Amino acid sequence: MSDQEMVSLKVKLEQLQCHFTWGLQKENIVLDDKKQRFEDSIQTNVKYQGRFYNQLAFVNCLQGNCEEAVQNLKEAEKILRENHEDEFDKRIIVTYGNYAWVYYHMGQLTEAQSYLDKLERICKPFPDASRYTAMIPEVYGEKGWALLSSSSQYYEEAKECFKKALEEDPDNIEWNLGYATALSRLEIISGTPENCEPTQSMKQFRRVLELDPDHTEAMVQLALKLQDCNQNEEAFTLVEQALHKSPDLPYVLRYAAKFLRREGAVEKSIELLKKALEITPNSAFLHHQIGLCYRNKLKSTSWRNTRWKDQLVNLCKYHFKKAIELKEPFAHAQVDLAFIFSENKEYHKAEEIYRNLLKLEDLRQEDKQSIRLQTGLFELHHRKSESNAISHFLEGYKINYVSKSRGLCRENLDKIIQRRLRKYPSDSKIHGLLGFLHQLDGERCEAISSFKMALEFDPDNEEYLSAIFELRLSLQADNDLPN
Repeated sequence: MSDQEMVSLKVKLEQLQCHFTWGLQKENIVLDDKKQRFEDSIQTNVKYQGRFYNQLAFVNCLQGNCEEAVQNLKEAEKILRENHEDEFDKRIIVTYGNYAWVYYHMGQLTEAQSYLDKLERICKPFPDASRYTAMIPEVYGEKGWALLSSSSQYYEEAKECFKKALEEDPDNIEWNLGYATALSRLEIISGTPENCEPTQSMKQFRRVLELDPDHTEAMVQLALKLQDCNQNEEAFTLVEQALHKSPDLPYVLRYAAKFLRREGAVEKSIELLKKALEITPNSAFLHHQIGLCYRNKLKSTSWRNTRWKDQLVNLCKYHFKKAIELKEPFAHAQVDLAFIFSENKEYHKAEEIYRNLLKLEDLRQEDKQSIRLQTGLFELHHRKSESNAISHFLEGYKINYVSKSRGLCRENLDKIIQRRLRKYPSDSKIHGLLGFLHQLDGERCEAISSFKMALEFDPDNEEYLSAIFELRLSLQADNDLPN
């Protein structure tokens, strides 16, 4: 095949709808962890094996294991033929797209073209289809799950994919669950609503249970949402039902365990997590959750028995370290390990973890915010350095991404500002900090006012003078815009 033909083939491939064209970036995926999770899901979730084999093929190809990826796709094709014989053509579009890309990466361009030809034949009968793909519910649904299993930056797009799928097939259980899950994760990122009215995701999980009253995954997810709103009686009933109906499903076990941990039933939570760990022994998530249980026990007891406390500290360390080993860098587990070191007065080890985490660049935005938040809390409570804490909270808040950690960075800054202004009303740095926060929030007039106040106590500060100058310029520019 000539260079021109190769370029032409690549152009065709980029028109496909599959994992290779959905914008899933390698740097946003911890490949070894994803591979383990998809392998675990294939083992424990027979119903959706076709989807998991497709996702596993994508990861294997990214890791250079293209032969393995082809075998994964063969398994996916076989399962789709067996389970969806009547709608095979609808279900196979994504898999054939993945085949074409994997063969392209292997340099087997004739094989890649053969799958383009198959897609062309399959897509021809669909109204509004392009030459090589058709945006039908089955494709939207697969895209939604692929985005949902990647990184939180894709959750909004995943939600829209499931919405599109449901427009044509509103009673599809699989896509209703995907839509509910995407809504739930977006709600977690934005923070729990204060009024605790039924959220969109709660209504959607109830919709799944209307369609399938025995759907245990929807039960445990709804229970966690109800728990957020203190509706514990119904939540407990759902967890009990889910555990009764699916006593060996790791997904149900781990979320039921999370529910129980948050209720204070830590021993029962550990029991469920260890049961899940027997089924999927290489799960970083499960090790992390067990570590959190032991951390809760450590925090909830006033210790007289030093030996028992040391045992708990060591259990926390073991499980957090195991989670990090299985899913490096696993920022949340590293932050939790640093917390244990801090509580155990091993401050130099905690400091080393925070220092190394702050050097990492290929992290999700919410992970960066969480690291800044926890480093700030460490500086504030253990190093007793308010100035260092302010610096970290401010850096976390500057990251323009809606998350619980960002909200907590702002909350801690507000507390420090209020406390400092009560004690030292003429503290120019605190007035300056308030100015920067107003500036970040787009409150330009309030920012100018705060910087002016800061200048009253520090009249030659060039940073504040420059900020006022820039703010006034931007206000002037807005005023000069034509109506």
